Amino acid sequence: MTPPLKIGLFGIGLEAYWPQFEGLEERLSGYVQVVESKLKDFGAEIINLGLIDTPAKAFDAGHRFRSGDVDLIFLYVTTYALSSTVLPVVKRAKVPVIVLNLAPEAAIDYEWFNALKDRTRMTGEWLAFCSACPVPEIASVFKRSGIPFYQVTGMLHNDTIAWREIEEWIAAAKVANIMYHNNLGVMGNYYGGMLDIYSNLTLHCAVFGGHIEIIEVDELSFIRQQVTDTEINDKVKAFLEIFDVQPDCSKFELERAARTAAALDQLVNKYRLGSMAYYHKGTGNPQNEDTMSSIILGNSLLTANGIPVAGEYEIKNAQAMKIMDSFGAGGSFTEYYAMDFNDDVVLMGHDGPGHLAIAEGKIKVKPLQVYHGKVGNGLSVEMSVRYGKVTLLSVVETMDGKLLFLVAEAESVPGPILEIGNTNSRYRFSIGARQFAEQWNVHGPAHHCAAGIGHVASKIKKLGELLGIATVQVC
Repeated sequence: MTPPLKIGLFGIGLEAYWPQFEGLEERLSGYVQVVESKLKDFGAEIINLGLIDTPAKAFDAGHRFRSGDVDLIFLYVTTYALSSTVLPVVKRAKVPVIVLNLAPEAAIDYEWFNALKDRTRMTGEWLAFCSACPVPEIASVFKRSGIPFYQVTGMLHNDTIAWREIEEWIAAAKVANIMYHNNLGVMGNYYGGMLDIYSNLTLHCAVFGGHIEIIEVDELSFIRQQVTDTEINDKVKAFLEIFDVQPDCSKFELERAARTAAALDQLVNKYRLGSMAYYHKGTGNPQNEDTMSSIILGNSLLTANGIPVAGEYEIKNAQAMKIMDSFGAGGSFTEYYAMDFNDDVVLMGHDGPGHLAIAEGKIKVKPLQVYHGKVGNGLSVEMSVRYGKVTLLSVVETMDGKLLFLVAEAESVPGPILEIGNTNSRYRFSIGARQFAEQWNVHGPAHHCAAGIGHVASKIKKLGELLGIATVQVC
């Protein structure tokens, strides 16, 4: 189970101001409480240390955040404050920091302000609006200290732009937290000769965190033999409720797929898997062939329930699918099928599992006499991604041994598809099909990607920032 996201929050001020300006400290502390309340609304656990106004308090705050195991820090700049009240906090905590430069209102009421007769009171009012003042100083110190930081500039109240940014940072941090604690199962072997999908597993653990469990196909085949008739019947009932099972799907094939689906549930529970990549060429072992040729429906159910499964042992794409699913966008296994220059769309999909939760209508189940390029035959799924906004994500391994997020936003549009028992969608891009293909390919992704609903590129970019992964958005 993924631990809850923990966010550290602190405001900054200058202790010297408090005896000079009556009520200022309480007023600014109130602003910090407003931020805490809004952050809680985004579903995170908040550790609020209040106003930090001296270096001594800053050192203590750094230790408290570190012992509190926070994942992310929001620094709310309430007024001018010394950078020495900031650096010890962030340096000790060693987690990403978001600087909130949020004014209490859209502007000072100049007429009312200038009508005040008490210049001390006037200065106190000004200092309550002075959040932008120390941000350059803080930025300078962070830069000179080699500390990455991010900014949200706007208003404390009635600012949908600023608070949407903050919400996206929290969403990205939640996904980073999920990835860090994720168990990724890899079962079988690479598709021989498919050089683009080979992955550096150590790199993935180093960047995303998580654990990669190497699983033998034999283990799933063994579990499959222990499945009971009751479990098989329950799965068949689930298939008939969830899928649009076509009339030419035999009882024998449905029961074969149901046995494997029940075995998959046990395998997932055993290793507490949050995602999986699989492929099996086969060596003539009939039990393994029976297992792997009946796996598509079970893997589709797993994918729809937050455990995305990528075929062809495509580990990078299992990661991309898990990211998309963790953002609530789905994440279906996808590759180019063909280009339609008449309608200026790209046809994309894949054989194997589909993502039921983002399908346009019910997924159809069809029997296939042959799995092209693979061993065996059996039931397969046919679906289109829900019409409307979509995002494509590819996790790319670069020549210099790093990871890259490659992103495109598009639209899933209705129209004719290839009714071949595979996932199929028609995607229209703002830059057109030709430009999309060339601009996507130039960055050297594998031929797979994850397709999800909605436009979530801005969230993916924030996740990249938190993880130290560069993001390229082609459209």
